[in-house]
Amino acid sequence: LFGSFVHPLILTLIYLYIFGFVFNLRFPGEDRGADFTIYLLSGLIPWICFQEVLGKSSQVIIANASLVKQVIFPIEILPVKGVLPAIFNQLIMIVLLMVYAVYKMGTPPLFYALLPILVLIQALAMIGSAYILSAVGAYFRDIKDFIQIFIIVGIFSMPIFYQVEQVPKAMRIILYINPFSHLIFCYRDVLYHARIEHPYSW
Repeated sequence: LFGSFVHPLILTLIYLYIFGFVFNLRFPGEDRGADFTIYLLSGLIPWICFQEVLGKSSQVIIANASLVKQVIFPIEILPVKGVLPAIFNQLIMIVLLMVYAVYKMGTPPLFYALLPILVLIQALAMIGSAYILSAVGAYFRDIKDFIQIFIIVGIFSMPIFYQVEQVPKAMRIILYINPFSHLIFCYRDVLYHARIEHPYSW
C-alpha cells in the first residue's frame, strides 16, 4: 500500500514543480484564492488513478495465471482488485488537496458534497474498463504496449495542464470527444471553480 501510494504522489509533485513553479503558470480564478496548484491537481489526481488501472488491468489475467487455472476461483474479482487500491490512493490525495484548497480559499464549498458521486462514477468506469482490458489482454498480450502509449499521449490530450480556451478551436473537438476530459471537468468544477462550469460534462 505504501509503495503504490508513493509512486503517484511523487509523480504528482514532479508535475506540480515543473508546471507550477518552473513555468509558473497562472489561470483566472486566483483572485479568489484558487491557484494553479488546485487547478492542476484537480485534473491530475483522477487521471493518475485511472491510468494506473488501465496500465495494470491488461495484464491482470496473465499475471494471476495460477489463480485463473483454479476452477473454483472467481476470476471476475481480479480486475476489481486492481481498482480498489487506486481509488484508495486517490481518496488520500483528494483529501490532501481539499485541505490545501480550504487553506487557500477559506470555507469549504458545498460542492465538496458531490465528490462521493464523482468517485463512485469514476470507480464504475474504471471497473468496466478493467473488465474489458483484462479480457482483451488475455488474448492479445501486446495490448499493454498500446495502453502505455495511450497513457503518455492521454495526459497531454486532456485539459490537465492547460485550459480549453488555450487550444485552437479546430482542435477542441479532440478534448470534447474524450470521456476522460469530462471527468476532469467535473472534478475541477468541485475542487477549483466551486460551481458548475461544465453542465454538459455532468
